[in-house]
Amino acid sequence: MTAADAPAAQPATDPGAFRRPGFGRLMLAEWTKIRSVRSTMWSLILLVVLDLGFTALFVGLTVGQWDKAGEGDRAQIMADPVGTILGSGFSLSQLTVCVLGVLVIASEYSTGMIRASLLAVPRRLPMLWAKSAVFALIVLVFGLVVSFLSFFIGAAILHSKAPVSIGDPGVLRAVIGGGLYLAMLGLFAMAIGAIVRHPAGGITGVIAFVLVLAPLAQLLPGSLGDHVHAYLPSEAGQLIAKAHQGKNDLLTPWEGYGVFAAWTAALLGVAAFLLRRRDA
Repeated sequence: MTAADAPAAQPATDPGAFRRPGFGRLMLAEWTKIRSVRSTMWSLILLVVLDLGFTALFVGLTVGQWDKAGEGDRAQIMADPVGTILGSGFSLSQLTVCVLGVLVIASEYSTGMIRASLLAVPRRLPMLWAKSAVFALIVLVFGLVVSFLSFFIGAAILHSKAPVSIGDPGVLRAVIGGGLYLAMLGLFAMAIGAIVRHPAGGITGVIAFVLVLAPLAQLLPGSLGDHVHAYLPSEAGQLIAKAHQGKNDLLTPWEGYGVFAAWTAALLGVAAFLLRRRDA
């Protein structure tokens, strides 16, 4: 057979020559990227260790200082023991999720890996949504694990002072809510990382939202300070990890989580807009 008789090569413009990866493949690629980075697993292990450690420490201190505590403090703990237990563990361990959320995407910009990701997925937004979905699922799984373990550890320590059971009204929802809170916090941090695109700057911004703005808002006078404080993302989001609405809470647990979700959706929207507008 001569060269003239050979079949013509398939043109490069044939629609079948290049196929855009489906969303499932994008999620698999993002899962591979996230799990292949050692900092991911170490951060998640640190989340578990810190959460359980702080739960045991702070709840143990609460029991040890029970007789010295004021009547109001004891009444608040007895009104919602699960909120005290989960809040003890999340107080500082949540920072691991904040840092990891920023690094998941900001580190791609700092190392230049984002260029390879965008070459493989010319349409940028599906890459962002796939990364968000995979990361949220990972944090949700670990968040549920630490939330349930933290509850059972704290309930055992606090049992002699304020007994609480997983079957009590609102408790199961609050424990599951702890995992939901951490998953949303991870997305919130990732959105800030995508906007800032620098690990140090992104981490600073997330920590400012989580730890700095709430005390500052409480310095505002009158009801203005109360409302600003109540609608801050982390303050509103943590309500989902309470079994009951506190007498000073302006939002119910689900309303608070909805406010946190709205903050996160808005930041992800900004991140998506900038991802399309800016060069990698």
